[in-house]
Amino acid sequence: MPFKNREDAGRQLADKLASYKDTPDVVIIALPRGGVVLGRVIADALHAPLDIVVPRKIGAPDNEEYAIGALAEGGEVVWNKMEKERYGDEILDILVKRERKESQRRFITYRKGLPPRVLNNKIVILVDDGIATGLTMRAAIHTIRTEHPKKIIIALPGGPKDTVDMLRGEADELIVLEIPPFFSAVGQLYEEFPQTTDEEVIRLLTTGSRPTPG
Repeated sequence: MPFKNREDAGRQLADKLASYKDTPDVVIIALPRGGVVLGRVIADALHAPLDIVVPRKIGAPDNEEYAIGALAEGGEVVWNKMEKERYGDEILDILVKRERKESQRRFITYRKGLPPRVLNNKIVILVDDGIATGLTMRAAIHTIRTEHPKKIIIALPGGPKDTVDMLRGEADELIVLEIPPFFSAVGQLYEEFPQTTDEEVIRLLTTGSRPTPG
C-alpha cells in the first residue's frame, strides 16, 4: 500500500524509531528537498534536532532523472562505474560543476541562520523520501562519515530490493518500510507526491526542534 503523503511516511518511520526518543545524542539528518518533510515529522516525534546534508544527483545527459553518480558535499563523486564509462570526461566535468553549484546554493539557502552542523560522536538518523539507485544516499553517507558520527541509521519509506541490499553494508542500521516487487520510481510509494519547494524546506528547518551544536 502506498503512503498517503510524506508526512504519513514520516509518522510510520517515527514509530519504527521510537526507541531513540529523547536520546540526547540523536540527530535527524534529512536529504533536501523531499526528505526534509519526513525529517521534520521524525525529529518532532523523537524530540531530536533536525539538520540536512546536501548531496546532489548527477543525472545522465540523455535522461536527467536517471542517476549515474552523486556529488558529496566535499566534492567527491560516487559513480555508477558502468554508466560513467558511457560518457566522456568533458561531459562529466560539466555535469559535476553544475551540480556542485546547485549543492552549494541549497546548502547556503537552507542553512542560513542555523548553527553549525555537529555530527561528531552523534547517532545520525539519515532520512529521505525514498531511494532508486541509492547513489545520492551513498554520497550523503560519505559526507556524514567525514564528521565522525557514533552511528549511522538509514530510515526510508521504500526502494528497490537491490538498492536496499546494497545500502545494508553502508550503515550501522537500515530501516525500510516497503520494498515493492516492482519498482519504477519513488513517486509510486505515495498517493500524494507534490514537489517540495525551497521555501518549505527553510520553514521546516526553522520550526520545531532546531539544530543545536554538540
